[in-house]
Amino acid sequence: MANLLPRSFGLAETIFVKNGTKLLAATTSHNLPNNQQVRHLNVHEYVSYTLLRDNGIPVPKFNIAKTQEEAVKYAQELNTKDIVLKAQVLAGGRGKGSFKNGLKGGVRMVDKPEVAGDIVGKMLKQYLVTKQTGAAGRICNMVMVTERKFPRREFYVAIMMERSFNGPVIIASSQGGVNIEDVAAENPDAITYEPIDIVTGITDEQISRVINKIGLQEHAPAASDMMKKMYDLFCKKDALLIEVNPYAEDALTGQFFCLDAKFRFDDNAQFRQKELFKLRDISQEDPKEIEAAKFDLNYIALDGSIGCMVNGAGLAMATMDIIKLYGGDPANFLDVGGGATAQAVSEAFKIILSDPKVSAILVNIFGGIMRCDVIAEGIINAAKNLNIQIPVIVRLQGTKVNEARKLIADSGLRIVPRDDLDEAAQLAVQLSEIVSLAKKAGVEVKFDIPKYMLEK
Repeated sequence: MANLLPRSFGLAETIFVKNGTKLLAATTSHNLPNNQQVRHLNVHEYVSYTLLRDNGIPVPKFNIAKTQEEAVKYAQELNTKDIVLKAQVLAGGRGKGSFKNGLKGGVRMVDKPEVAGDIVGKMLKQYLVTKQTGAAGRICNMVMVTERKFPRREFYVAIMMERSFNGPVIIASSQGGVNIEDVAAENPDAITYEPIDIVTGITDEQISRVINKIGLQEHAPAASDMMKKMYDLFCKKDALLIEVNPYAEDALTGQFFCLDAKFRFDDNAQFRQKELFKLRDISQEDPKEIEAAKFDLNYIALDGSIGCMVNGAGLAMATMDIIKLYGGDPANFLDVGGGATAQAVSEAFKIILSDPKVSAILVNIFGGIMRCDVIAEGIINAAKNLNIQIPVIVRLQGTKVNEARKLIADSGLRIVPRDDLDEAAQLAVQLSEIVSLAKKAGVEVKFDIPKYMLEK
């Protein structure tokens, strides 16, 4: 599973995540589910710029600097005093962020190539902390050097794949810019939607309606050409989202440019989009998620203290919910899937234990396609090889469950079996609290679990 939305939500995603059902009621008669699994490749801004430019959509002049010397060179080539430096970090709020070395702002305006070089030198190989990265921040390995534009008017245009519309939809607004999400919340009438028939494709009539609704009639030829090329790019690249915000009129030249863009692509299209997926920047992702992917494990790090290992996304959600119900917080979402081997299960434990916040592990497996005895073998191997010092509570049901219980009982390890999910979750929360309190107090806890608990 790819990382989940590491850059900021765009308007399109904000609308459908927060207001999907209400907003779609007026535009579709189908009672379709609004929630869907989010699977995507997320790319840097310079990649989005490159894709737009190569498809004939106007963007400011730009280049990507990986050294201080390159930054000076590219700033000189722009031949302007209006230079913008944008740290290439997959997170929203870069402009208001701060680097850990004290430099303020991941987006900076400068007027001289030498100054550009100095600032880029302070950005590179440094961690940028924004409202979305958490305290750890994300590493900046590249900086986009581009020319500054002075927008007279700003618009928002996006094409998004949306299940509630049975396909793509154009979303547009006359109120583009950095606070477009606020527009969606405060003035939804300022936003227009135009569902696209995936077979027919985008039509001139649809484009005309969008242009008229957002007030681009005076620039209809350029706007129409841009939207057609956006849709062409959307289809060619198997995109889930192409968001241009803002699509702006330059006050100096009167020309329109895409000044910022976000792209996301379907992971299922990787076999068709090999060159595109080579641009994935794993330095921006959680190392634990990258390691999990090597073993076909779906892992997402969370903020809690109880590690979760399950099979199936639905069971994972239910397990996290019941942990919350009993007052705990899940530390992760880890789905071993239906075809995991004992080795994969052992690797799953390594990944969970690499999170220092984890103070207990709850395993909740329903053996349908997955056999419980295979899970048990993986748990036992992990407990032996990793010298696990925190409580492990295991709830197994389904195929080969009796064999799995016997394997665990005969292992002699301090693995606590439970048949009832409520009881397992409640025990995981209680034991996690004990371990967490001991850690805070600097006390080492060694669990000597009574035999009767191991036989339950």
